[in-house]
Amino acid sequence: MKYSETSIIADIYTEERGMRSYIISGVRSSKAKIKASLLQIMSLVEMVAYDRQEKGLNRVRELRAAYVFQSLPFDVRKSAVGLFMAELARKTVREPEENKRLFDFLFRSFRFLDETKAPVANLHLRFLLELSSFLGFMPSEEWSDATPIFDLQEGVFVPSPPSHIYHLAEAESLLLHQLLDKSLETCHELIMQRQQRKSLLLGLIDYYRLHIENLPEIHAHVVLQEVLEG
Repeated sequence: MKYSETSIIADIYTEERGMRSYIISGVRSSKAKIKASLLQIMSLVEMVAYDRQEKGLNRVRELRAAYVFQSLPFDVRKSAVGLFMAELARKTVREPEENKRLFDFLFRSFRFLDETKAPVANLHLRFLLELSSFLGFMPSEEWSDATPIFDLQEGVFVPSPPSHIYHLAEAESLLLHQLLDKSLETCHELIMQRQQRKSLLLGLIDYYRLHIENLPEIHAHVVLQEVLEG
């Protein structure tokens, strides 16, 4: 967001300090040393910063690209998937502390999205599942003919629909189970109909709402659905 006439404040997820807010001075001036293009959503950067251990604003001294996207900005489907992934990560990852495994996962996910030649229609669903493992509520994989329903509230597969409304239908529960066995690299192999993909996405967003207190509203999935269904 804009800060003073020429500066901005950016939330950046870092390898060594987790989620932090930084002031980047002069970036909106004609003589800016740091290019504004480096601060777009999803940008992967390396930076030198004056960092305080306590919470608060920190200042960026140097900033440069760690990886330059080749296809993501120009592919409407990849862009829609990426914006959803970015919004989800920003609204769920809050800790201002090091988590190298999570950082590596996020960095790898956006880079893979840019580099892959495979269809990306399922990638956001696999991202949702994989991110949930870092947040502490990865779904149970114990699907069977005897437990064909996924209970979103409890995070497990159950024999029959629970008394509450937060559960997946049998078809989507099976797809969820199958998706748990895939990776970002192989999730495109899973065949599902558009309506099933939409239902599974909405179910997983509900799943996040049920397991993350005060989760802000997610908006990017609306555009994402329109793009993937177009």
